[in-house]
Amino acid sequence: MIDAYGRKITYLRLSVTELCNLRCRYCMPAEGICKKRHDQMLTEDEMILAVQAAASLGVNKVRVTGGEPLIKPNILSICRRVAQQPQIRETDITTNGLRLNELAKPLRDAGVKRVNISLDTLNRDKYAYMTRGGDLAEALRGIEAALNAGFDKVKLNAVLIGGFNDDEIPALAGLTKRWPVDVRFIELMPMPGDTLFGEQAYIPASRVLEELPDAIPEENHDGVARMYRLPGGQGFVGLISPLSNHFCAECSRLRLTADGFIKPCLHSREELCIKGLDLDGMIEMMRRAVSLKPRQHEALSATEQSRAQRTMNQIGG
Repeated sequence: MIDAYGRKITYLRLSVTELCNLRCRYCMPAEGICKKRHDQMLTEDEMILAVQAAASLGVNKVRVTGGEPLIKPNILSICRRVAQQPQIRETDITTNGLRLNELAKPLRDAGVKRVNISLDTLNRDKYAYMTRGGDLAEALRGIEAALNAGFDKVKLNAVLIGGFNDDEIPALAGLTKRWPVDVRFIELMPMPGDTLFGEQAYIPASRVLEELPDAIPEENHDGVARMYRLPGGQGFVGLISPLSNHFCAECSRLRLTADGFIKPCLHSREELCIKGLDLDGMIEMMRRAVSLKPRQHEALSATEQSRAQRTMNQIGG
């Protein structure tokens, strides 16, 4: 698939649930969300049919997301069936890591190649605060389990929040020396309904380089991330900057929400329902979605909110 601006679409982010076992302050409300009826959500078979439709149009990479995908009872079956599709060369997953101690090895055996783990702080109390009750030790055990499971790549994603974790940039980046992992700093995005963060929270990814004067730029890129290496680092430090230096020109993805809507752009109002369609219907709807991909998303800042009309857990993080 080629969109109207010449971008090749090869990547599907597949959300399998809106639910989560944490309540991260930048992702979902404190009370959680209203659980939808089963008949409002994609079934496993519909998810796999959507992957087949996307694969027939040139998609070769699928990232399974949520909510928290590892709370989905049939997550191993979903991942196995995605990975078994002949055209899909890479099946990845994004998780908060709390269930990886149990599921890392089964996920690897199911065909998952890479895992991204959310880790915004190394301070136990700050972790509990930002996640509204999460246990940092459990997340760290999940990272260790992922490393031991033999994934091709383990990445740690830290949402960069001024006044919260900008004082931990060296410590978080230093995990690339402790473990063979990439640590990626992601600018906080102003999502719909988010009133928890003041203007000082929205700091540019360039702050990371100010805190890491020894960081060496790398020529290779990892998707949308600009990559650096610390002296002695086993992995890379990545910067992802949707606000200060957006990467829309390189966007190669579509998103499929757990309730069956294709989103051409994370920050766009546009979404097209594929639930209940057959394979041909899904293919046609995906073609339409690609035709609706904007050249770039509108400006995002502390005062300019995303037009997504959904919270991150409802879209797929």
